[in-house]
Amino acid sequence: MHIAVAGNIGAGKTTLAGLLAKHYGWEAHFEDVDENPYLNDFYDDMKRWSFALQIHFLNSRFNQVLSLRKSKKDIIQDRTIYEDAYIFAPNLESMNLMPRRDFDNYLSLFNIMSALVQPPDLLIYLRASVPTLVDHIQERGRDYEETIRLDYLKRLNERYEAWISGYKNGKLLIIDVDNINFLKNPKDLSEVINKIDAQLNGLF
Repeated sequence: MHIAVAGNIGAGKTTLAGLLAKHYGWEAHFEDVDENPYLNDFYDDMKRWSFALQIHFLNSRFNQVLSLRKSKKDIIQDRTIYEDAYIFAPNLESMNLMPRRDFDNYLSLFNIMSALVQPPDLLIYLRASVPTLVDHIQERGRDYEETIRLDYLKRLNERYEAWISGYKNGKLLIIDVDNINFLKNPKDLSEVINKIDAQLNGLF
């Protein structure tokens, strides 16, 4: 079984994936931000490094999904292969931070790769307002995220909502994280788990 957690920067994907992995005994696969060779450069100069960053993510996520399916284990994944293609890359292109020819090249590669992988059995989308995202980003204190602009987060949120509204690849669970704290409040986590259980019972 393959569960994936999607959401904007600072929505709480890694935190929730870790908590759910512990609760269900799933194997967690996290986004490897610390080993990403382009991330710091990207936030310093988005236009210069946007294409290289997106290609790195595409390659990394493609290989990750292939290995997840081969493992035959119950997996929870932090972020999906679809988010870069439907949210991050087109957002960079629309903000003139990625040339159109680079975006077209990226999209062509994505279309080939995505046709070769199965979508997750359940997608959990963490919906968060920009103020909540900013609070979470400040709490975790990653140096390279200090320069993220509010308008950038807002644009990403709009694209996430558009993608989720048309998502038909499989089961979808939307969690509004503005008024809950599943890390610090066990009751909030229990409510999330109950919603996931209701979805999973329909998978078998």
